[in-house]
Amino acid sequence: MQRERAAHLLTAIAGRKALVVGDVILDRFVYGRTDRISREAPVPILSETRRSVMLGGAGNLARNIASLGGEAMLVSVAGDDAEGAEAASLARDACGDAALLVTEAGRATPAKIRYVAQNQQMFCVDRDPRTPVSGPSAEAVFKAAARRLSEAGVLILSDYGRGLLTPQLTARLIAAAREAGVPVSVDPRGKGYERYDGAAVIKPNADELAAETGLPVRDDGEAEAALRALQARLPQTRALLVTRGAAGMTLLTDDGRLHHQRSRPRSVFDVSGAGDTALAALSLAMAAGVAMTDAMALADLAAGVAVGKAGTAVVSPDELIEDATGGAEAPDWRILERGDAARLSARWRSEGLRIGFTNGCFDILHPGHLSVLRHAASVCDRLVVGLNADASVARLKGPQRPVNPAASRAVMLASLDMVDRVVVFDEDTPEDLIRALNPHVLVKGADYAADDLPGAAFIKSNGGEVVLAPLVKGLSTTALVERMKRDASGDLP
Repeated sequence: MQRERAAHLLTAIAGRKALVVGDVILDRFVYGRTDRISREAPVPILSETRRSVMLGGAGNLARNIASLGGEAMLVSVAGDDAEGAEAASLARDACGDAALLVTEAGRATPAKIRYVAQNQQMFCVDRDPRTPVSGPSAEAVFKAAARRLSEAGVLILSDYGRGLLTPQLTARLIAAAREAGVPVSVDPRGKGYERYDGAAVIKPNADELAAETGLPVRDDGEAEAALRALQARLPQTRALLVTRGAAGMTLLTDDGRLHHQRSRPRSVFDVSGAGDTALAALSLAMAAGVAMTDAMALADLAAGVAVGKAGTAVVSPDELIEDATGGAEAPDWRILERGDAARLSARWRSEGLRIGFTNGCFDILHPGHLSVLRHAASVCDRLVVGLNADASVARLKGPQRPVNPAASRAVMLASLDMVDRVVVFDEDTPEDLIRALNPHVLVKGADYAADDLPGAAFIKSNGGEVVLAPLVKGLSTTALVERMKRDASGDLP
């Protein structure tokens, strides 16, 4: 996927809300080295160096939704044990008040312990409740999910086979979502996908699809045959998507069309949780109304980044953009409309990044501009440049300006490494744009008075600051234009 498309999709999904219902698993990792064999049995001894704990299963899906810039509302069940209390605490850390883990007395909280030596997983201990949740717990989960449906852009059913998503509860949740007009995405488990019928998309991996259909899924032709066989059994399901590892993904829509997404060759470090990462990206794109083919491409990109990390890792939008391929049009992904830029700015702020803003006509880019832009980038983590539209420049500079149209000026700015995003505005001042972006710092050249700058009072009222950048003497676009006029007329100084 090209960076331009990835950036626009990531901006589209920013702030989208996903309701996640499924099995939360407490994931523990024990890391160490194996340098010797036990005297008691012919097994390696793991010399422990560190441990970590995180949410797995539906919890990892929620973590990935948040890391991609969305908002996750998580509903699940935990036991009344120490693992359940720890899982509930981690869920609150990940989702805040939007997390609800129904406590069921006498039930074991699903948990895994993975032992890792020299970056290779040696052994996994799995604690599975092995029984469905109780009727009261299932009812509590349904009521909690139903209350949140009105806020959600998508409902995700994350079935890890730990007893929460019974056929009855699954059918009720899908029916409630369809009535509310909320699309449903499903990460299935076990056999009998009829219980998921009515979802917008069901996403098995190749092994799961083969087990469900009894058909091999080793190449494109076999993947298509298996998908069509499954589609014939699910008349109310809009799309089926199979993830195929290095072969990419294949999508079959309800109109019978087949689409392949080819993955780039990658070094795979750990596949743990990559399916959750893919489903998070796919589902947020669905919530944003993105076409399924583009949603699949974003999911493939996200999964590709995830497999390069250890454990049930999450990925960020910046990592996806960095991993996406460039191209001749690559700078264009940094040029945004105001609304998209405002959503992106809000996401950056939520991630604790310091947002900087500067603006100007930038009609003929010269070293004076570059000096101000470099200074602006040095006082923030992300720099947004507001660019006067052509009509705005003409009103400010005269009818002969601009020399270069806004589209060209925007691409020039977007090509600079110190500029993170460019937004064209039509007004004479950037006041309204500044209010939409709510940056932490406003930067302008030292030839301005800080208190007189449009937007300065707004930024200061929100705890931000105004910074004046040193100027390079003798450089201005107006002076350059006048010199070009003299050169053209032969009136050289």
